[in-house]
Amino acid sequence: MAAAIRRGGPDGERGGPDGDPGLYGPRSVTWQMHGDPVMWIAGVRALYLQALHPLAVRGVTQNSDFRKDAWGRLLRTARFVATITYGTTEAAERAGAKVRGIHRRLSLTDPVTGARHGVDEPELLLWVHCAEIDSYLHVMRRSGYPLTDAQADAYVAENVVSARLVGLDPAGVPADTAALAAYFAAVRPELAATPDARQVDAFLRRPPVHALLVPAREAIWGRFASLAYGTLPPYAHALYGRPAPPPRVVTRRLRAMGGALRCIPPAARWQLPPKHIMRAVERLGPGSRPSPYKLRRNAAILDSGDATGVRPFAAGLHGGGGS
Repeated sequence: MAAAIRRGGPDGERGGPDGDPGLYGPRSVTWQMHGDPVMWIAGVRALYLQALHPLAVRGVTQNSDFRKDAWGRLLRTARFVATITYGTTEAAERAGAKVRGIHRRLSLTDPVTGARHGVDEPELLLWVHCAEIDSYLHVMRRSGYPLTDAQADAYVAENVVSARLVGLDPAGVPADTAALAAYFAAVRPELAATPDARQVDAFLRRPPVHALLVPAREAIWGRFASLAYGTLPPYAHALYGRPAPPPRVVTRRLRAMGGALRCIPPAARWQLPPKHIMRAVERLGPGSRPSPYKLRRNAAILDSGDATGVRPFAAGLHGGGGS
């Protein structure tokens, strides 16, 4: 599958100095979707969800000072996602190798049994991966980002690549939305709001800031984190023991937030460090700029029956959804 995604093609996959589209390429759903600013809300939702796996969150709290380095952790995750999405194949593989190397050196103690576990055990890596992909997909679609069901399946399939990079066997990773839902149904009995999870929850609600920034934290971050929490599934709200607004209210607020964030010109957003998207556009040409318009356009082409020139997988933009 990765080889199919790496092949050159139209829409700017060739046009820069080296023409390397990376592991996904500009025709993928992932390339278009990950350039949207609502991904930041989705990332916070993923943290809330990931913290409900007792061993996964234990690995975080035992191997880092989460309260002092939570921002760094969030930014490192965002940098990794941006690198494997928009970087060259070499940069993506190098980032994956670095993550695997770090994980191999870390372990955790089960708070119940006292057993030692490596943080790179497949069960834990799979939970983190699926919580991220589910959060990205759920929040983006709910915010009004245009994705057909086939494109949503393709997004899940494309990101089997990211699972491989962190050390998972692709054969055991959900490759469509149905398989992703089945995974969550199976793992649900193992989830709990442990003291470690409540530590993450407390941080995300009120991260420590300078006293002068407390009003801004309450006015800006408080709404941001509350919105991310509201998008969690009902069982997560029940485990945390905190209610959320009715789903229709959360959806309305998320769409409003998405609309406001998307009013910021992309060129301005992409100038923020580390500028992965800007470097990708310089490498591949202006046709590689991520845009939801391309998803709508290609969905319309598929609906019209005009699939001329479309690759068999096409990384999902033209209704692909299998591996």
